[in-house]
Amino acid sequence: MSAPRSFIVIAILFLLWNLMGVASFIMQYTMDINELAKTDPAGAKAFASMPTWLWLVYAFAVLSGTAGAIALLLRRRSAVPLFLLSLIAVVVQFGFVFLVTDLIAAKGIVVATAFPIVIFVIAIIQWRYATAQATKGIIR
Repeated sequence: MSAPRSFIVIAILFLLWNLMGVASFIMQYTMDINELAKTDPAGAKAFASMPTWLWLVYAFAVLSGTAGAIALLLRRRSAVPLFLLSLIAVVVQFGFVFLVTDLIAAKGIVVATAFPIVIFVIAIIQWRYATAQATKGIIR
């Protein structure tokens, strides 16, 4: 079965989104905490207190999402578990940040959670889309 044009467009958009996630990880991991503290003390505190394992979860989230997008573009069924792993890593990462840090108290619930909610919703959409395409036989 051939893939509809919309499938290719969506797969490319997913890939671009996930590559932005990789870029974001690299920028955040290599940033100067002291410089960040000048403009965003709460954010700097949250990043400085992130344990190594949480940075690994963050890296895993963006890398498995990127691999899922590539697999989707190549029409591989492996996109489904890769997107699911990315979604699980997103939940672990933000669950820790919101349950263990005081980021919500420092920034307010709307500011602290708005973009993470977008990330979570897109992770669900990617996983559900890949699942639907596997069911339709578009990916094999």
